[in-house]
Amino acid sequence: MTVDSNWFLQQRNPSVIRSLFPYWDWIYRYYFRVKTDGWHHIPSTGQVLLVGSHNGGLAIPDMSMMMYDWFRRFGTERLIYGLSHPSVWKNHPYPFFTKLAMQVGAIPATPRMAFAALRKGSSLLVYPGGARDLFRPYTQRNQIYFAGQKGFIKLALQQELPIIPLISKGAHETLIILGDLSEWIEPFRTWGFSGLFPEGLEVFPFYLGLPWGLAIGPLPNIPFPVQIHTRVCPPITFSQYGKEAAQDRAYVESCYWQVVNTMQGELDQLIGEN
Repeated sequence: MTVDSNWFLQQRNPSVIRSLFPYWDWIYRYYFRVKTDGWHHIPSTGQVLLVGSHNGGLAIPDMSMMMYDWFRRFGTERLIYGLSHPSVWKNHPYPFFTKLAMQVGAIPATPRMAFAALRKGSSLLVYPGGARDLFRPYTQRNQIYFAGQKGFIKLALQQELPIIPLISKGAHETLIILGDLSEWIEPFRTWGFSGLFPEGLEVFPFYLGLPWGLAIGPLPNIPFPVQIHTRVCPPITFSQYGKEAAQDRAYVESCYWQVVNTMQGELDQLIGEN
């Protein structure tokens, strides 16, 4: 995928973000009845790497509510970009939503884009598990799952960024994921049905949700009105930083599991409180 970093970064539009506030506010207060805490862990200035686990299919309710909270607290002028898997830009069936996502601050999750955003003075938001995290089965709703993706660790080490974890409870109940049919649909591609099952899809979920009832495939959905509790956790730091640390596979692996295990502990605590 050829990426024009400057073009993507210039699509972010604070006026569009502010125009969404009334809609976000109603959803935040009355539909999801959001509870949130821990925002004091984010410094009022400087760059951070926000790392989250997200839920709820393409609606991604916990991510959107987190973003609304960021804008409410820090304003639309404090730069933050969200890294989205490159397949989103190639396979999304509704271009309107990708355009809106760019205006809010979504950019392709590539090293080049991440470095360009950081050079601009921006913080970054990343959900390392991608679609496999977003569409993980309901039985795994209380698990931190990053699918072994360690690019965010290398980025934090190389750029000496503190990692601030984001977790949530409730968002996974807005869409009940029953399983993944990826292995079942692979033969259909070889039989000439690639238009129905495009390449690059990490998962092909089977789920229960609105408005479809039982459905398959990454379709847009209306989330169930479940209360969501989001939390910003204390920063995670490492003993070593720099390019050499980012190139040390064993050290990157150790840092990865430090983040996963720390976030799992925080999520277990959040679940236990509710």
